[in-house]
Amino acid sequence: MNVLPTSIGQPVSRIDGIAKVTGQAKYAAEPHPPGMLYGVIVNSPIARGRIETVHDAEARQVVGVVEVMTHLNRPHTALFEKSYMDGLGVPGAPYRPLHDGEIHFNGQPVAVVLAETFEAAREAAMLVRVDYERWPHNADFEVALHQKYMPSKTRSNYVPPKPRGDAAAAYAMSTVQVEGRYHLAPEHHNPMEMHATTVIVEDDGALTVWDKTQGPQAVQAYLASALALSKKQVRVRNPYVGGAFGSGLRAVYNVFLATLAAKMLKRSVRVTLTRPQMFTHTFRPEAVMDIALGASRDGTLQSMIVEGVTDTSRFEHNMENIVIWGLINYRCPNATADYKVAPRDTYTSSDMRAPGAATGVNLLEMAIDEMAHACAMDPLAFRLHNYSDIDAMHDMPLTSKALREAMAQGAQHFGWYDRSMAPGSMRDGRELIGWGMATGIWDAMFSPTSARARLGQDGRLHIATAASDIGTGTYTILAQTAADAFGMPLERIDIELGDSSLPQCPTEGGSWTAASAGAAVWLACLSLRRKLIDMLARSNNAPAWVKQDTVTLEGGILHDMTENGPVSLSLPDALSLTGHDMLEAEETAKPGLRGKISQMRKARFTHSAVFCEVRVDPELGTVRVTRLVNAVAAGRIMNPKTAASQIRGAMVMATGMALHEDSLMDERVGRFMNHNFAEYHIPAHADVPDMDVLFVNEHDDEVSPLGVKGVGEIGMCGTAAAIANAIFHATGRRYRNLPITPGG
Repeated sequence: MNVLPTSIGQPVSRIDGIAKVTGQAKYAAEPHPPGMLYGVIVNSPIARGRIETVHDAEARQVVGVVEVMTHLNRPHTALFEKSYMDGLGVPGAPYRPLHDGEIHFNGQPVAVVLAETFEAAREAAMLVRVDYERWPHNADFEVALHQKYMPSKTRSNYVPPKPRGDAAAAYAMSTVQVEGRYHLAPEHHNPMEMHATTVIVEDDGALTVWDKTQGPQAVQAYLASALALSKKQVRVRNPYVGGAFGSGLRAVYNVFLATLAAKMLKRSVRVTLTRPQMFTHTFRPEAVMDIALGASRDGTLQSMIVEGVTDTSRFEHNMENIVIWGLINYRCPNATADYKVAPRDTYTSSDMRAPGAATGVNLLEMAIDEMAHACAMDPLAFRLHNYSDIDAMHDMPLTSKALREAMAQGAQHFGWYDRSMAPGSMRDGRELIGWGMATGIWDAMFSPTSARARLGQDGRLHIATAASDIGTGTYTILAQTAADAFGMPLERIDIELGDSSLPQCPTEGGSWTAASAGAAVWLACLSLRRKLIDMLARSNNAPAWVKQDTVTLEGGILHDMTENGPVSLSLPDALSLTGHDMLEAEETAKPGLRGKISQMRKARFTHSAVFCEVRVDPELGTVRVTRLVNAVAAGRIMNPKTAASQIRGAMVMATGMALHEDSLMDERVGRFMNHNFAEYHIPAHADVPDMDVLFVNEHDDEVSPLGVKGVGEIGMCGTAAAIANAIFHATGRRYRNLPITPGG
């Protein structure tokens, strides 16, 4: 049975696109079961303390109000902290909504008003008054830096990198030295779809939970554990997700509160978050990196010293790999890194697109650019001069690394070699022009994943896995994979995702879904092909020719060539001849070359080279990004259209990181204050430049069963640095804080 690839690698448009633009796609806040109650959350205005009294009598008088749920009257929930651990597994004591009267962060839910209408619930929520005992708090990152610490091994999932050589001594002896503190402001998720949950109480008492999440099975496990339910009693659905990129990796408090209320009242409940409430949970941590680089006069790196700190809450220890990336990517005989966290009285910081790398790569690449300038070298030439063909931090070979090719192709496409070396030397009228570049690196991850392939009497192929499509194109690339693996036209394939009852799939994140779910779908389809033809071969009713080894399945039809000429059999007819109404196969894909774990001894990364042009008004201090070119080496590209869309979207987010996004804290109350689109600035259409995405040919049969590396994160890694480096080239002024703003 030969498989003739016809779909993988083609720029197929999103198969879910029509459903989305016509409103047929249903999101978490759209199911409307009969008798549904609306819940509105009341949030704490203080950062730390204890609830003394809840005054809810006036709220209960509002027509339509059914209940005001607080820690005083909620149903039973799990007692032990470990029952509230979610799929992300952040060490520490997880937050337990409405567990007791203690306040841990500003914005913490203290009550949920439930009413027959949203308007009644909202009105009543504004009437709930709470008296607090206020405790001292700290939300100032600069103050928290003085309390930085490394969690004990039992309370951390972070493994510090092993130093190589003597970095301090090598730095002291280096002819060229660059040293400085680099800072990244905290960033908040602002997806189009805000977090929402609709809990439907079924006739048998089971709960169907529609939630905006990246992992329906993780939320199912969390709810079952925290609310003392069996998994059979909870089904979580998220067939469509309106953007996530980390905000839905953890179970957000709305899903817990909505499900708790449904359990309490035995009625369906919907709870949605407002845009300001989106600033009361997950965010990219604020960070500083103290970087010292030493080099010889010819530009050879001799020493790399990186010390990083990110913020976390007081009740959990969130850690990200921000300090390792330069030690991995550059050849340097002496290198060391140190990482700690600084506690603040806020909610726990957590993953946001390319967690760790978006911070560490961008800040490090800004320092690398400084070193190249100090050595009087072209920034591209400096990186090529210090290029490493291995994972330099772990002294480990790589499954593949086409970064050199990415830099060459990106530079040629951008026209890099026309660049004037001197900062401030390129102008167009009153505007200064700057060209900058940076490289990017991100993990190429793979997680065990299962998928089911089912052939029905109508001749359609149904694919099912619990994967989430957060807007990345997962529906489409899985359909393309199934089309090639089974030999079925795309238009006859149905994809079912986002349901905890489907075959196991890890939470969508880390750019592993394409590789992992794609491999599982491929294996399931191959298994179903074999099963169908084997059953036909054993059937007394099937034509004799289907017993031959030369049978192929192409275009949804079985084919062969006999001495009497070509013969064929439709799939519905073939299925009937087996005596079955339906055939299905389920398979699990595992990491490594054809599932061999031994192949994991090699390091696996995606790489990129980013080139940027900016125009700076020297009088107003405004910056316009006018061109971005990103050359990406990511193994086999399943769909260049959706993959390029992922890279472009990440570059837009990185433009926000470089020039716009900054969550501003009022330390007096411990609250992020610019919690709306008017004051939290994200790139608008006018801020988005011409963006070209190049995919470098990179064959890798070890990184994953299909040779696929994910592309969801890599566009964040290096893009903000390229913008910052271009601003230096335009102005001659070096900025070490992101975002870079007028007058900043």
